[in-house]
Amino acid sequence: MHLLLVGCTGFVGRELLPLLLKAGHDLTVVSRKGNFSIGQEPLGGNLSFLQVDPSDATAWEEEPLLSALRVADGVVNLAGEPIAEQRWTVSHCKRLEESRLVTTTAMVRAMGKLRKPPKVLINASAIGYYGTSLDSHFTETSPAGNDFLARLCERWEAAAANKPSRTRLVVMRIGIVLESDGGALGKMLPIFRAGFGGPIGSGLQWMSWIHRSDLCELIKKAIENKSWSGVFNAVSPQPISMATFAATLGKTLGRPSLLPVPGPFLKVLLGDGARVVLEGQFVCSDRLRARGFSFLYSDLTKALEASIN
Repeated sequence: MHLLLVGCTGFVGRELLPLLLKAGHDLTVVSRKGNFSIGQEPLGGNLSFLQVDPSDATAWEEEPLLSALRVADGVVNLAGEPIAEQRWTVSHCKRLEESRLVTTTAMVRAMGKLRKPPKVLINASAIGYYGTSLDSHFTETSPAGNDFLARLCERWEAAAANKPSRTRLVVMRIGIVLESDGGALGKMLPIFRAGFGGPIGSGLQWMSWIHRSDLCELIKKAIENKSWSGVFNAVSPQPISMATFAATLGKTLGRPSLLPVPGPFLKVLLGDGARVVLEGQFVCSDRLRARGFSFLYSDLTKALEASIN
């Protein structure tokens, strides 16, 4: 298939692109930076880049992006500013919204104008859709929460749902993605390796996580399997508490994990965005289990060992 990839030049894309190329797909990658490299080895395969800002709505009405969309059999849209890396100031919240809503709205509007739209759209979302809770369990049928991130995810998914009727839509509500070269784990590793690691906040909050390899395999299956449609919780079958995560990470590294990060300190750094880390949610991947998806890393210890070693 010829795939158009948006928001795939970062943490997830570093593994997703080689996987899709190896599977024989032709890729056109939309990036504000133009060409980029992943590691030292050439990716190979049929790979091209478009240096375009996908959050510029007018770009989807013009060449060359419109031509790339016209020949695409499928689209993978992972566009969006990172959620929990800065304080949720008014300006940053606006960037969080625009990077998702403007991009997705303009993209599906352009798809709707095509005589032959892409056959499938894989659109990212986040488990933040459900809000946060210390005791509730969420499945794909659970309602949306009522905080900022939940409302953003709900609007993001609604924008994707406006795709053409002939385009199959798969929405991935993605949990905390684990791998050592980025994401939450990448930020924690230097601290834990120095012996200063520990749980964040109370340690009682739930972490619904997925290893990056499993997430990329999920995306690949959703592209290739015509029976996949609708919402999937992209999380492992075993959510864990923050305290368990910290203890497991410390044990894997052979380092202590006894120094907690106080919740008030994190709130000073991240403001309202700290809620994502301090409260968390227990999310179940019921629809993946029903389809018999086999996780490479359903166990946290194995996932951390694979990431770190």
